[in-house]
Amino acid sequence: MSNYKKITYAQAINQAMHQAMKLDKNVITLGQLIDYKPGVFGTTVGLSKKFGEKRVRDFPVAESLMTSVGIGAAITGQRVILVHIRIDFMMYALDAIVNWLSLWRFKSNNESNVPLVIRAIVGRGWGQGPQHSKSFHSWFAHLPGIKVAMPATAFDAKGILLESIFGEDPSIIIEHRSLFNLTDQVPVKPYRVKYGKAVIRKEGSDVTLVAIGCLVVDALKASKKMQLEGTSVEVIDPRTLSPLDSETIIKSVMKTKRLIVLDPGWQSFGAASGIISLVSEKCSHIMKKNPLKITLPDSHTPMSVPLEKKYYIKVEDIISKIKKIIN
Repeated sequence: MSNYKKITYAQAINQAMHQAMKLDKNVITLGQLIDYKPGVFGTTVGLSKKFGEKRVRDFPVAESLMTSVGIGAAITGQRVILVHIRIDFMMYALDAIVNWLSLWRFKSNNESNVPLVIRAIVGRGWGQGPQHSKSFHSWFAHLPGIKVAMPATAFDAKGILLESIFGEDPSIIIEHRSLFNLTDQVPVKPYRVKYGKAVIRKEGSDVTLVAIGCLVVDALKASKKMQLEGTSVEVIDPRTLSPLDSETIIKSVMKTKRLIVLDPGWQSFGAASGIISLVSEKCSHIMKKNPLKITLPDSHTPMSVPLEKKYYIKVEDIISKIKKIIN
C-alpha cells in the first residue's frame, strides 16, 4: 500500500481533522454549517457522525459567541478547531481574537496557553462580491501572539493544520476556496509542517517571486512561461506569514538580485509591503532593480463577474512585472 494518496486540498483538511480527533479525545470542532450536508465545502464531512455532537458542535450565526466559547474551551484543556466559513464575518469576533486569544499567554506570564486553531475561509471568483472575498492575512500577521498560515497545497493544508491543532499557541489558517479542488500527493498517515519554514517551489537565478497563498499557483504558471523565453524565475512559497521565513527569501534575493512579491490582499500597508521592507533593509546594496509587488487594488471586490475578472491578479499580470524588472 502506498504511503501517499492523491487527494484534493479540501479532502486533505478533512483527513487532518479526522486523524486529529481520533488521535486525541480532547480535540473538538466548533463552527458554522459543519454538520450541514456539504460539510463546509467538503472539509468537515463525516465528523459529526463519527465523533458525536459532544465533540462536533454546530453554532448559529454568532461568530463572536462561538469564538469566545472556543477560547474558553482551549484555556480549560481542549484542543479546538474553530471553523469560520467566511473570514469576512469573522470580524464580528475581533474583540475575542485581539483582546483575549492573542494576549492570553502574555498576560499569564507563559503559565497558560490557548491551543486553538481558526480555519478562516476566503472566497474568490464566481461572483462572490465584496462580502465573501476579503483576505485579512496582513491584519492578523501584524498581531503578536497568533501564528498565521496560508497553505497553497493539499500537502501543506493537512500538515499545517495538524501542526496547529497539536501546537500550544493559537493560530489562524487562511484557506482560499479557489484551492479546494486542487490535488496533491499527500501522506496517508498524520504528519506536521512547521511554521516559519518557506519552501522553494521552483528554483531560478534571474528573479525571485515570493507568492502568498493562492497566488503560488499563478506564480508557477508564469514562471514556466518565462522559462520558455529564457528567464529563470525562482518561486518561493512562504507557507506561513507569522512567523515568516525571512532567511530563505533573503538568500534567494541575494542570488537573483531582483524581487517581486505576489499578495492576494490590498495594495497599501499589506504583507507584500512588509516583505519588501524586510528584504530592502538587508539586500538594497546588491539589488539590480527596486522590488515590485503585485496586489489587489485598494478597492472592494466587484459583484459583476466581468469586472471581477479584471480585479483579480492574472498570470499575464505576473509575466508583465517579470519582464519589467528583468529589462
